[in-house]
Order: sequence, then structure tokens, then C-alpha cells
Amino acid sequence: MDATNWDTLAKELDEHGCALTEPVLSPEECREIAGWYHEAERFRSTIDMARYRFGQGEYRYFGYPVPDPVRELREAFYPRLLPIVRDWARRLGWAAEWPETLEEWLERCHAAGQSRPTPILLRYGAGDWNALHRDLYGDLVFPLQVVIGLDESGVDYTGGEFLLVEQRPRAQSRGTATVLPQGRGLVFTTRDRPVRSARGWSAAPVRHGVSAVRSGLRHTLGLVFHDAA
Repeated sequence: MDATNWDTLAKELDEHGCALTEPVLSPEECREIAGWYHEAERFRSTIDMARYRFGQGEYRYFGYPVPDPVRELREAFYPRLLPIVRDWARRLGWAAEWPETLEEWLERCHAAGQSRPTPILLRYGAGDWNALHRDLYGDLVFPLQVVIGLDESGVDYTGGEFLLVEQRPRAQSRGTATVLPQGRGLVFTTRDRPVRSARGWSAAPVRHGVSAVRSGLRHTLGLVFHDAA
């Protein structure tokens, strides 16, 4: 985590709505986590995206207790992202309701009825894709989330770029496509982000998705910092 320049990352988030960290997992760790996909006992539910018209492909929500590497990543990201979301709250006039630790924040989520864990392991094969969406599971929302590439683009799979689409105030939407390097995290906007407007700061709605995988198999680990109702 300390290899990432978080001030630079915050500036990239301000400009693009997403930004890559330095590697947070080794290739060996990535392969191990991707291999968990077939261990059904680790997960609380499996989602077939085609069934719900979310796209095509499949993902699984971890159950509590989440595996130690996932828990440690979630706990390590939270305090580094907290200053960024508090700054966003200041600019947009939001109540900065996020406490100092992830443990305290999840306690608030659980007290509000959001008690189901939200870390996700996603698997896409050739032809799979994910529709533009937002990961909102209740009234309590953390404004940033992270997705970590577990396979190597151009080797294990082709296509499958991460997509971010921002609805700009009184303008056409802007799209950003990012190839996820193996082991690196992409920090991105969960719901809205601050953008400058003629009247100061405005909240620009943002959605994310995944372009069609052209070949191979693509696994990613998704870290959402609020739990689900």
C-alpha cells in the first residue's frame, strides 16, 4: 500500500473518476484468489448476470468471515481512501459520516440493517460483459470502491476493459476505459463525484461496467466498503 502515492492518486480521481494503485497483490496471490472461485463454501451467493439482465457472466459474494487476504485489503484501503471521500464531502456539502476505521463503519452499516458482506469475486469468459451500474446496497454508501485484476490482460484474456461513464452537468456523458493490470487496484467512484461547475461544485453521477471479453478468462476481486441490506 505504501508504494502508492495517494496524493497523486487523489488528483487522478479528481480528473478521471478512477486511478490505479501500485501492485497490492503478487501474481501468486492473484492466482490463489482466482482459484477460490470453485470453493463454494467461501461464498454467500452466486449471481448469474444474464438471468437479471446485468450482462453476461457470473460473480460471487463472499460470506462472513471473508478470507484474511480480502479482509486485510479492505482494512488497508479504507483509511487511505477516507481523506479523499471526506474532501469530496466538504466540496459537495455531504455529511462526512465515515468514522476512522472500517470496523466502526461496518458496525454502523449493520446497525442500519446492512449486514451482508459485499466483497466480490467476478469471473468473465469469452463473450461475457457487465452492464453499466452502481453498487448501492442501502442508504449507507462509501463513495469509493476498488477492483483488483487477478489475471494478465493480453495473456490470460483479451478485451474486458473496465468502463466508467460520467454524466456531466448539462453536457454529454464522458467514458473512460481502463485495462486492469494483474495485481493492481483501480480505485473508482461508487455513485457521484465532485466536478467543477459555473456555480462551484456539482455531483456528477457515475456508473461502471466491463466491456465484452473477446477471449480467455478474466477474474477480478471487487472491494466495496459498505455492506448490503
